[in-house]
This record gives sequence, structure tokens and C-alpha cells, in this order.
Amino acid sequence: MRIYRQTKILATLGPASNTLEQIRDLLEAGASAFRLNFSHGKHEDVKALVDIIRALEVELDRPIGIVADLQGPKLRIGEFEDGAITLEKGQEFRFDLDDKKKGDNTRVCLPHPEVLGVLEAGSLIFLDDGKVRARVKETGKDYALVDILSGAKLSNKKGLNVPNVVIPIPALTDKDRKDLAAALDMGVDWIAQSFVQRPEDVAEARKLMQGSDGKSRAALMIKLEKPAALDCLEELVDLADGVMLARGDLGIEIPPENVPSVQKRVVRMVRERGKPVVVATQMLESMIENPRPTRAEASDVATAVYDGADAVMLSAETAAGAYPLRAVEMMHRITMRTEEDETYIQMMEDMHPDTLGDPSDAITTAAYYVAQDVGAKVIVTYTMSGSTSLRAARQRPNVPILCLTPNMNTARRLTLSYGVRGVYAPETVEDFTGPAHHAAAIVKASGFAEKGDRFVMTAGVPFGTPGSTNILRIASIE
Repeated sequence: MRIYRQTKILATLGPASNTLEQIRDLLEAGASAFRLNFSHGKHEDVKALVDIIRALEVELDRPIGIVADLQGPKLRIGEFEDGAITLEKGQEFRFDLDDKKKGDNTRVCLPHPEVLGVLEAGSLIFLDDGKVRARVKETGKDYALVDILSGAKLSNKKGLNVPNVVIPIPALTDKDRKDLAAALDMGVDWIAQSFVQRPEDVAEARKLMQGSDGKSRAALMIKLEKPAALDCLEELVDLADGVMLARGDLGIEIPPENVPSVQKRVVRMVRERGKPVVVATQMLESMIENPRPTRAEASDVATAVYDGADAVMLSAETAAGAYPLRAVEMMHRITMRTEEDETYIQMMEDMHPDTLGDPSDAITTAAYYVAQDVGAKVIVTYTMSGSTSLRAARQRPNVPILCLTPNMNTARRLTLSYGVRGVYAPETVEDFTGPAHHAAAIVKASGFAEKGDRFVMTAGVPFGTPGSTNILRIASIE
């Protein structure tokens, strides 16, 4: 029998991983789904990657999830005359709106009047992921004068963060709207919305993602990158289909010592609501250039697994790094080893969410314990919308969850959910006897179990009714 990993790996595609052979290798190494970054590249380039993934889906006979990550209102400075400058601690520097003239050692264009409008004396500004820090000393209608607190090289179009300041910029830019429409036309499974700050931001994205039938054309994942989002976290999580904890920008805008506790709070909250949560950014950062991670990075990945995350993400490591395949292999090994740890198993048991009062939750909770008691090799869920499988994943069982669904979109979206293996099963079922034999054949063929092994099965009767999990059965491989 095959050994399966429960925690999923979301790998970002880019110049280092854009061929059919490279993407196939990443899948075989352990990637579960792929992130396409709309901050870079043209739509035709992204569409080519989608076509490759869908071709591999047929070749490998497995659903593969695709996440389209929108750029959002990422704040960036303009360009310099020589491409880059070197700043020194204590020097004075100016940000202004003059985009006609390229920057130098004294100034650069900041093409965001909204930012200049809210800056005050004493405000902190971080540039290039915090490598350059400055404090505002004077502001005017179209400029801000700052003192450099820590100096470093600063090059064209680097990112800018203003901690503890809510900037009145919409979460969806004109570029995002075009990218969103293109991504939906390509048939992606998830839209990742960047820099969400308010419930209204999510509502706007939801409206744009609606099809002519009134249903959403993809699942919506919000990215937590701004402190303002943490102030209304529960409401945002309730509005979304999934959550990505993007610790890069968030770790600049809140104190670094707060990030670990925020991570634990977010993962637990999202898990309790039965939605997938992805921990992202700089997980194996040193593997962009080196064949091995640091011990701290290995511990960071393991910590996300111990916290109970559905998935962990690789960014530049697979998109532009020198060792994309090794990065996936390393993340696979770390997650596998962590899941084998008795401490991890006990932590998943101790952190069970409260499921009282809901019959569907009662069935999936019972399936979790019955699977343990009878030594089942797998939990099988029949589902149309995916809700049955999400309920099962919320329990964090130590056996795989086999999701049988006639909806390929459901199977693809569940590739980010803990322990779930989606199987496209278009056959019509009308009673609970046929599905047991049907499921047994798929379980055996997929390598989850062998003759004589038991599995636990849940479904909603009548079949095809979303959210009606009401049957639990123990079956055997004959």
C-alpha cells in the first residue's frame, strides 16, 4: 500500500518550473496544487501553464488544483536613474509624486498619492521587505521627507509598507479586475485575494466572481497580509472559502514576535470553520539558492504542520529558485516526518473543534472515532459540493479521506484540504449498497487498502443533496 501525506503542498510556478516535464516532476515529488502569480507575466503565459496542468491531470488521472493569486494594491516606489542607490543611516530622503524624473540618492517617485495623504510625522516606512527602514519627519500635499534609520541598497520598484496605517486603497485594482476575469475564463479553481482589509473587500470580489447562474465560478481565498484584517478576522473568515496566512507583508507590518501567535490563532479559527488554511511565505527561503534549507526553516515548516495547517506553500523556491524539485522533496519529507510524530498525533486529537448541534458534523465526528476503533485504512466521503469532505478534514484524521464526487471542480478545490484525495466519480448512485461496492473498488485500485481491510464511509441520502451528511457505514474490501 502507498503511504500518503495529509498536509498538502502548494507550489508556485514560474521561470524555474514552467515546462510540462518540470511540472510533472513537482507533482511526483509531492506537490498537491499550483499557485500562479498574476503579479508577473502575461495572461497568455499563465494560460499556457493552466493548459499544461490540465493535460497532466488527464495523464496522471488525478485532480490538480490551481490557485490564481492576484497582485492586489501592492505599494511600490518608482525607478532610479542608475537602477539602484545605496542609502546610509541618518541621511535625509524624499518621496514625491514626480514620475517624470527618475530617482537618485536624494529622492524617488512614490506613485501613490493615497499613501502621501495619510502619512504623518513619526510614521515608519519599510522598503524592500524591511531591508530599508525610514521615519517620516515632514509631510506636504505631494511629498514626504524621511530620515533613513537603516541603510541598504534600494533598487527599482521595490515594495513599500507603512505599518499601523490604514491606507484608503481598494483591495481590487484595475489590474486585479482584468486578471480576475482572465483567471476565471481560464478555469482556475481558487482566486487568492491579496491585501484584504475589510469585509467589503471580500464582498466586492464575490460579486465579480459570480457567474450567469448566480454561482461563484471559483472558490475565494483571502490573504491575510494587513493588520486591519486581523481586527475583523472572524467576519472575514466566515465570508471566505479559504485563508492564506501570507506572512511576508504581515511580518513587516506587525512586530515579528507576534507572527507565531497570530499563525496559531488563524489556523485554529479557520480549521474550526471547516475551511482550508494555507501557511505561506519564506518557508524554505534559503533553498532559492542552496540545495538544503536551514534548520530554522525546517522547524518553520514543521511548526505549521504541528499547528494543523491544511497546506504549506512554496513561493520563489519553486518559481524562480535553483532547486525547485529539491524544495518540494524537502517539504514533503519534513511534513511526512512531522505527521509521524506522536506529539503531532496527540495535538490533532486535543484540538478537535466543537461540532455539537449539527447532525452532519455528528456523522463526520463519529466517522473519525469509528475509523480509529475498527482500524479503518481510509474514510470515504460521497459529496457533491465538498462539504462532507471538509467536515471530515476538520477532524484531522490520521487516515486519508477519499472524496468521491461527480463534480470535477469540487475534486480540484479539495486538493488544498487536509488529507483529502479527490476522485472524479460521475456515476449516478441511488442507494447506499451500490456505493459501498463502488467505493471499495476505488479504494483498492488507488492503493489505500487491500483485500480484507476496512474503510468507513459517509454520505448524504438522498444522494446529490448538498450539506445532508446523514449516513455512516463500515465496509470491507472484498
